[in-house]
Amino acid sequence: MSALRDQIANLTAAEKAELLDEVWQSLEIDALKLTDAQRAELDSRIERLEQNPSDVIPWENVRSDLFKKP
Repeated sequence: MSALRDQIANLTAAEKAELLDEVWQSLEIDALKLTDAQRAELDSRIERLEQNPSDVIPWENVRSDLFKKP
């Protein structure tokens, strides 16, 4: 993953945007492969988020908590 980050860092802004578009499109394709149960779960989570946006914990906080040393 580190080598990939280095490669991305060397891209121009336009190349990064193109890469982002490619990744996004691949995610959309993967989303088409969801089961009905998975899609229902995601819909439920989105609905809970929209109803209670203050309940969300930012990824940066979650990540830092995961990597805290005991």
